[in-house]
Amino acid sequence: MSHPSSWPLSVDSIRFVIPRRIVKAMAEHPLSAQLYPLGIGYYQHARGHRMQRELHDDYLLIYCLEGRGRLQIDGKTRTVRPGDLVLLPRGRSHRYHTEPSDPWTIYWVHFDGPLAGDFFAALDPDPQSALIPLGLHSRLAADFEALLDARQASHQREALVHCANQLRQLLTHIALLRPLARRQKDDSLDLERVHSLMQARLHEQLDVDTLAAAVNLSKYHFIKKYKALTGTTPINHFIHLKIERACHLLDVTTKGINEIAWAVGYEDAYYFSRIFKKSMGISPTEYRRLRVGDLGYKE
Repeated sequence: MSHPSSWPLSVDSIRFVIPRRIVKAMAEHPLSAQLYPLGIGYYQHARGHRMQRELHDDYLLIYCLEGRGRLQIDGKTRTVRPGDLVLLPRGRSHRYHTEPSDPWTIYWVHFDGPLAGDFFAALDPDPQSALIPLGLHSRLAADFEALLDARQASHQREALVHCANQLRQLLTHIALLRPLARRQKDDSLDLERVHSLMQARLHEQLDVDTLAAAVNLSKYHFIKKYKALTGTTPINHFIHLKIERACHLLDVTTKGINEIAWAVGYEDAYYFSRIFKKSMGISPTEYRRLRVGDLGYKE
């Protein structure tokens, strides 16, 4: 695998380089052998982040959520903006770095396998620019988050197979969005930008001022427009997304309630439990028991 950046991680950033023994297991399993991830990450406001590769021996995808970056390839420099997808195939030397005055927030994944080239080609990248102005899509951000979940159970064979197939879903989702990619051409509220930011920050707190600034609106006008379009407030929707995430973690992991609370941005597990019960009608502990059938639940 081409080395990921050695950029020192900030508190809210994640870098998961998949161990070679796990890559070998994925490459040998019939359900993951054709396409598998090598490394996955999320860098938030990655000030000072830069990378140069003369020899690139895998495939790399970078999805920009916030800020700006610069990509240098074939002697030309291009600006990477929020909603842009950087696609770098095997064998193509490149350089990239974040803008010092406006550091980017990105998801990234290195991947490989016999079908990696075919999946890459299906994204229809521009060979001259390596950039796709895809736009901000909250469900795509959720796909990256699902990939990152794999690091929690990377010792389980089933988790590895799921991770490899989650990568397939992410790449085919991009191919589906590709023909519909459009830049926002009016001054209406860009809900996808707002919801993508929410998805990326599920593991922390996020205030209305930050959301409003992301779409260049005052706090008052942002809340008014958001409620007119969705019927709810931005913070209520953000909490709803956090509870959805918590339910997923309760379903697929054995993490304790304290760990799950922390994973969705609540330092106080008791407060998290109150919020969860208000939303779901039952506590996190009762929800987990219900899911495993301890209360007589039948599928």
